[in-house]
Amino acid sequence: MQIGDLEGAKRAGELFGYPLMIKSKRLAYDGRGNEVAKSEEDISSAVTALGGFDRGLYVEKWAPFVKELAVIVARGRDNTILCYPVVETIHKENICHIVKAPADVPWKIRKLATDVSYKAVSSLEGAGVFAVELFLTSDGQILLNEVAPRPHNSGHHTIESCYTSQFEQHLRAVVGLPLGDPSMKTPEAIMYNLLGEDEGEPGFHLAHQLIGRALNVQGATVHWYDKPEMRRQRKMGHITIVGPSMGIVEARLNSMFKEGGSDSQSAVTPRVGILMGSDSDLPVMKDAARILNMFGVPYEVRIVSAHRTPEMMFSYASSARDQGVQIIIAGAGGAAHLPGMVASLTPLPVIGVPVRGSSLDGMDSLLSIVQMPRGVPVATVAINNATNAGLLAVRMLGVGDSDLLARMSQYQEDTRDEVLKKAEKLQCDGWESYLNP
Repeated sequence: MQIGDLEGAKRAGELFGYPLMIKSKRLAYDGRGNEVAKSEEDISSAVTALGGFDRGLYVEKWAPFVKELAVIVARGRDNTILCYPVVETIHKENICHIVKAPADVPWKIRKLATDVSYKAVSSLEGAGVFAVELFLTSDGQILLNEVAPRPHNSGHHTIESCYTSQFEQHLRAVVGLPLGDPSMKTPEAIMYNLLGEDEGEPGFHLAHQLIGRALNVQGATVHWYDKPEMRRQRKMGHITIVGPSMGIVEARLNSMFKEGGSDSQSAVTPRVGILMGSDSDLPVMKDAARILNMFGVPYEVRIVSAHRTPEMMFSYASSARDQGVQIIIAGAGGAAHLPGMVASLTPLPVIGVPVRGSSLDGMDSLLSIVQMPRGVPVATVAINNATNAGLLAVRMLGVGDSDLLARMSQYQEDTRDEVLKKAEKLQCDGWESYLNP
């Protein structure tokens, strides 16, 4: 609601309630031009801070959001519209501090945010990149906050994380070229704004120290804007970090702030988790580890019992994706609940290894794993065949890893040559010599 005097502002407060957001119509960005009135008594001081009613002010009802989201939307001169993945923006003193891509929200929230952003840009005119800023409320609503008709801070990550950056996309749109692919080419990314921490030379010194540490962080790219004047809270540059999971990317970001430097370059993230309900399963499950070693796939081995340590199982399965694990191999004997319970808690693929027990010869484990209810899939292999579980994990990872795919092809070629060599030896030496060399 537009406000032109104190009485109008008070009426808006009566209508919208408090706190009340008061904004300037012009030159409002990076925390400037916004003031919050927590009560009617705060209105006068907020208006004064914004330069008075003559500057042109309006008020907004306070939005009780739980997260701030954003979508970069591109529209071409032919009115083609493409949306980038939804991101979460985290603000510090009303200035964008961190952007997480993609946003850690349910898929249906991502779809709703994308739909709202698409409709918002469809209602406007012009070709180019638009940044649509949104609020997510506790009851799952998406509220349109504002639209910036330009490349935006919430889209800087696209330089490293997307097939077409927002800057290239803007040029494509404006000059009438086909729009590029806006999808992400890396699983997760974080953009960290380099804000001035002090005035003048002390501020430059602090920024350069952080940049020095960032250059030792795996997946990090530094962008320095080369602004001649350093001011507190001024955007001086940004750092984008990409990686296989948000947990890993956040850990890399946090390592930048350690004064002693970072060991992020040497840290190896397990891509496969090997779980077993008891150490008695280890003689079988070691074969999966042996295969992963052979292919150079980093992994971790854990004892996690579905029955004896259910809390640990829940914690591991729920957090595995965020920690960078891509596939879980779970071995279990008897009732064999571990693979299915883990599969019910994670969106990651789970390979169950039925382990032969002291009774029923492992058939109970095999049947337990393959009888999972519809909607909770668990792949499985032959009883005690953790070797095949390891090989299957390598093949699954190879779908997006050309080096692993090449290694698997070489493995198949080597096993074929080994069989041919044995066949030739048998044919040349005869079966008796073959068995008694």
